Amino acid sequence: MTDMFTKEQRSKNMKAIRSTGSALENKVTKELWRRGFRFRKNVRKLMGNPDIAIQKHKIVIFLDSCFWHSCPIHGNMPTTNVGYWEKKLKRNMDRDIEVKEYYSNKGWKILRIWEHEVKNDFEGTLEKISNFILQSKQY
Repeated sequence: MTDMFTKEQRSKNMKAIRSTGSALENKVTKELWRRGFRFRKNVRKLMGNPDIAIQKHKIVIFLDSCFWHSCPIHGNMPTTNVGYWEKKLKRNMDRDIEVKEYYSNKGWKILRIWEHEVKNDFEGTLEKISNFILQSKQY
């Protein structure tokens, strides 16, 4: 199907779309909130737009999709337009490293959780996140 917009118009439209969080992120954050943890979601003023941020205690948590962040276990490469996807996914991995170094250098505590961790063991992952937050608050 032919796109009714020019390449520039489509690019402008796509850049204007802002993520509101995946179903997986919403499931995790709702449960953490229910357990009494207070945080902000998708904080745009922080580098990398962390999925969960507790600025007072310098804590950021990222819930990484296996596809978009090239999980070593479940990440896969699309078979069409391979050049584009290799470049795109490589840039995502490089950005993850940049974000981790940025927060580490600033003294923040950072936790990355893979999508498959949440799907395979929801309760265990929530415990991992809860323990991370509680331990990070003590410092």
